[in-house]
Amino acid sequence: MDQSSFVNRDDELDMLETRFESGQAELIVVYGRRRLGKSALVREAIQDQENAVYWQATEETQDAQLANFVATASESFPILDDMQRDWETLLKTLGQQNAVVVLDEFPYLIESDDSLPSKIQRVWDLHLEETDMTLVLVGSSISIMEDKVLGGGSPLYGRRTGTIDLPPLSLADAATFYPETDPDSIIRSWGVFGGTPFYLQALNQSESLEENIQSQILAEHGVLHTEPEFLLRTEFGIREPQTYYTILRAIAMGKRAANEIADFVGVESNRLGSYLSKLQRLRLVERDIPITANPNATRKSRYRLQEPLFRFWFRYVYGQEAKLTQLGEQAYEELVAPTFNEYMGSMFEQVCQNALPSLVPKMYEGIGYWWHQNHEIDVVGLGSDGTLVAGECKYTTREMTEGDLADLERSASQVRWSPESGEKPTYHYCCFCRTGFSDDLHTAATNRDDVSLFTPADIVQQLKA
Repeated sequence: MDQSSFVNRDDELDMLETRFESGQAELIVVYGRRRLGKSALVREAIQDQENAVYWQATEETQDAQLANFVATASESFPILDDMQRDWETLLKTLGQQNAVVVLDEFPYLIESDDSLPSKIQRVWDLHLEETDMTLVLVGSSISIMEDKVLGGGSPLYGRRTGTIDLPPLSLADAATFYPETDPDSIIRSWGVFGGTPFYLQALNQSESLEENIQSQILAEHGVLHTEPEFLLRTEFGIREPQTYYTILRAIAMGKRAANEIADFVGVESNRLGSYLSKLQRLRLVERDIPITANPNATRKSRYRLQEPLFRFWFRYVYGQEAKLTQLGEQAYEELVAPTFNEYMGSMFEQVCQNALPSLVPKMYEGIGYWWHQNHEIDVVGLGSDGTLVAGECKYTTREMTEGDLADLERSASQVRWSPESGEKPTYHYCCFCRTGFSDDLHTAATNRDDVSLFTPADIVQQLKA
């Protein structure tokens, strides 16, 4: 990943570089899903550090890992060649040199030596804590990093001085990688490729979005054709992968309530929770509740896929191999194009939620969905000033009309929310539409100060501002 790939990683780079120069011992944990650019981030951060060691672990025996680490680290610190080959001795020596040490793919080290966190804890407490050393532990296995490094039961608990849970790039930052620059194409690109750096780097800038989907995802030899399967098998191994796949496909197909997912998958509802919890932990599935509800008390839940590529893949690729092979280069036109606008509907809602603070600037206590009985609102923002911002999203080929605004007002009137001031909320209504707005709706928005109309151009412009 070259320098241009570090779009808006400035905060993370600044944090790491500041810790390297802090003059005290630092234990930094960098983790997150695979493909987000963690390794590239730490390599970029240490490139100007003369006393830095970057080493990426492999799935080998403990002795082989130690030998490989010494071979790498001794290039900068020859003294290690004569050291005893154990982690405590090596790290103690590097601490005496005030080195910056990055152990990438740290979960591989734990898998070969489960006592390693205890060893690091001991050498940290006895020796490293009084040095200027920076130790950076990097990992893509979220479950191992949370259990063995970050969790309360880990020997390293309480030792870390900084954590980076690396997220995907935002739409505004990812847009610099998309092959088309018009606002609607940017939103459509986000709906498929999202903001994961590895997926963005797969894009061919000389091809259209549709051509990239065909060549990179739908084609048998496309770079991303088996990407979700690879990531899931890496995380789950051979433990019930079909159940997880079917859950993800159910959600991708629009089964968002727990009972709908359980029926689709064919598992009992009381067993579904453990699967969903694991998928949530991996940042693949997110639980939505009505924005006004208490997350610890409500039983209302809906689930959605966080990673756009997974949502696309489980809708159009998983279980469709025979069709894709038969259709060949016509797969996009025949399999995707007829339902792509429908697919984009929920993705457009998320884009609008993310854009709300820029489009209707104010401090928000929360932004999300709301639903109750027959009423549903795509975007709800609870303003700290007592304003309830309600938005309707239409990713369709028809214009929104004044009738859509009236429906939105009726639904907003059913939201039960009391501002902290104790007064009744004021209301602001937002209409988000891909195609535009009818004359009557334009007139209503012109004559009222509580109605705003937003197209993809408005949304993308504000997100990029």
